[in-house]
Amino acid sequence: MSAGEQGTEGELPERTEWIWHDGEIIPWDAAQLHVMSHVVHYGSSVFEGVRFYATPDGPAVFRLTDHVQRFINSARIYRMDLGQSLAQLSDGIRDVVKRNGLEEGYIRPVAFRGLGALGLHPGKSPVKTYIVCWPWGQYLGTDCLEQGVDVCVSSWNRPAPNTLPTLAKAGGNYVISQLMRLEAEANGYAEAIGLGTDGLVSEGSGQNLFLVSDGVLHTPTLNGSLLNGITRDCVLKLAAHLGIPTREEPIPRERLYVADELFFTGTASEITPIRSVDRIEVGGGVGPITKALQAEYLGIATGERPDLFNWLEPIHQPASEAAL
Repeated sequence: MSAGEQGTEGELPERTEWIWHDGEIIPWDAAQLHVMSHVVHYGSSVFEGVRFYATPDGPAVFRLTDHVQRFINSARIYRMDLGQSLAQLSDGIRDVVKRNGLEEGYIRPVAFRGLGALGLHPGKSPVKTYIVCWPWGQYLGTDCLEQGVDVCVSSWNRPAPNTLPTLAKAGGNYVISQLMRLEAEANGYAEAIGLGTDGLVSEGSGQNLFLVSDGVLHTPTLNGSLLNGITRDCVLKLAAHLGIPTREEPIPRERLYVADELFFTGTASEITPIRSVDRIEVGGGVGPITKALQAEYLGIATGERPDLFNWLEPIHQPASEAAL
């Protein structure tokens, strides 16, 4: 079964055999935590989402080093000492994928504060790091990349600057995202777009957002309410490579309704077209700029197009060799 046929976001992850834990490979069922762990009560965790793809040269992780560095940065922002270097974490990702015998799928490094002193101060709660991988297909459904998705503007705002550090990918940041998704689903939508406290467009529940107007690609600025997505960065680089003019700027809500094209970006979502917002149709279908960026992105990820930016890092190449 290919990755595109595996379960989507609303289903349980497919169980694999092995999980990486602080430098050791342990059985799936051995990855447990106590109910009194700090993370259970206060959401003290950071994580990453990473995809690896089957390529003609074997499985390869897409932008592995960038994801691991952001994982380390998120931990640093929250004063969490992982006790592992970038190379050690990268090799841990390779090890657990190889042990599970997977050719493509999703990787979830997560670090959290475990069982220690109960109370908001996290200093006496030890930091535990795990890496899990499993087969995972399209985040918003098997046909979303071709047909697009219907979304709404959420009634829930994204965090204001200097409230939650949105450049960190922290578990607690996603409580708002959960409310956005629940509201969207209850109202018949696949996803939601959040506005900042200033009323300007921010991001989806777990994706960055782009719109196309008159041949120009637009995306919200990094204003303290959204994650600096790695796929967002990919799209900006690919647009420059393809000669597509791009602007990072404040975007008012109403521009969503008059855009020629809209799409989400994210590691799980890849490049997912948006076909309507608040039941207003966008552009009449998946637009040409979205298709061009999507084809280039997925072509590089799967090894079908030249890796112009050195984004693919082979599973079977240790980090120590990849750095040479």
